[in-house]
Amino acid sequence: MDIALSLAVLILSVIAHEVAHGYAADSLGDPTARLAGRLTLNPLPHIDLMGSLVIPALLVFSHSPILFGWAKPVPYNPYNLKNRRWGEALVAGAGSATNILLAIIFGLIVRFGASLGLEATMLSFAALVAFINLFLGLFNLIPFPPLDGFTALRAALPWHLSSRLERFEGRIRMMGPLSILIFLLFFSLLFAGPFSNLVFWIFGLLTGSGI
Repeated sequence: MDIALSLAVLILSVIAHEVAHGYAADSLGDPTARLAGRLTLNPLPHIDLMGSLVIPALLVFSHSPILFGWAKPVPYNPYNLKNRRWGEALVAGAGSATNILLAIIFGLIVRFGASLGLEATMLSFAALVAFINLFLGLFNLIPFPPLDGFTALRAALPWHLSSRLERFEGRIRMMGPLSILIFLLFFSLLFAGPFSNLVFWIFGLLTGSGI
C-alpha cells in the first residue's frame, strides 16, 4: 500500500477515535466537545502537527513495527457526566471501541468481499483500514497514561486506588509529548513483537487471511 494512503487512513482513524470520545461525552451529559465544534469528521479541527503528521510519518518511513498517531484531544468536562465514575470510563473506551468496530466491519469486507465481486484493490484498501484500526484500538487500551486504557482503569477503580493513579498520571502529563515518545521507544524495544503478533492473529481471525 502507498505510504500516503497509509498515513491518510491513520489520520482519519485517529480522528474517528477522538470524535467518538466527544459523542460519548455528549450522550452522557457533557456538551463541551459539541460546543467546541469537535463533533465533526472534518480533519481541520482535529489535526495535531506532532501526533497526526510528524510522528506517524517518522514511524512509516522508518519501517517501525508500530503505526501510531493521535489527534487533538476532544475536550470534555467529567463533572458534567451523569455518572462521573462509569461515565468517564465509557468516554475513555469509546475511542477504542470505534476503532475496533471499524476493524470488524472492514475485516468482514475482506473476508467476504471476493465472493461479492469486489476488486482486489478494494479488498487491499479494506485490509489496510481494518489493520490500522485494530492496531489503534488495541494499543489505546494499554493502561499507561495518556492512553485510554489507563483513563478507563482509573475511572473504574475505587477512589483510594484511583487517586493514586491520578497523581501518577499528573506526573506523566507534566512531561508533555516527551512522555509518549519515551513510552513508544520503550514499547518498541520490549513489547512491539508480541503485541504485533496479537494484532496479526486477531486480524487473521477477522479476515481469514494475513496482511
